[in-house]
Amino acid sequence: SAPEEPESPRPLAPSRSSLQEAAIRSPLGEDGGQAFHRGLLIHRLLQTLPDLAETDRAKAAREYLVRPVHGLKPDQIDAMIAETLAVFDDPACAGLFGRGSRPEVPIAGMAGGVTISGRIDRLVIGPEKVKILDFKTNRPPPTRSADVPMLYLRQMAAYRSLLRKIYIKHSVECILVWTDGPLIMPLDTQSLDAYEP
Repeated sequence: SAPEEPESPRPLAPSRSSLQEAAIRSPLGEDGGQAFHRGLLIHRLLQTLPDLAETDRAKAAREYLVRPVHGLKPDQIDAMIAETLAVFDDPACAGLFGRGSRPEVPIAGMAGGVTISGRIDRLVIGPEKVKILDFKTNRPPPTRSADVPMLYLRQMAAYRSLLRKIYIKHSVECILVWTDGPLIMPLDTQSLDAYEP
């Protein structure tokens, strides 16, 4: 008899972990998926609006959100636009959405014997530092990095591990951008080291 074939390694997709997320709302929760839908739309705005002039962003966001397919009420549209633009206007975000930054960057590779495949919300590449941004729309967001769910730490640690292999002369910083606030939360090295793949 021929020997059994080894199982193909299943890629670890950090943003779609098998771990349960300690989320405030479920995509299929009591709100009929509205919070999940809201998060997807805000992610889309954060991805596309930085390419426009600041004076054009509000108008472009409104034109996108008023489309009937989204099924939003005027007050919901106003709230999403305000939340998104607040991220761009926050002084802590200076330099995170300008030249040298890229949205929705696919990433794949091996780290610690594990195959990793994912997508970085925004990647900022500077002369000496690489910054990994991950947008979170949870409400309310944690106010301390110590309260960040383990799922998010594992996700960012996996991305950091791969990027360290690519940008060997750069330091790699991981930042969670909580849009409710907004709150810009750099993750400390020790917290990420504990989840290094």
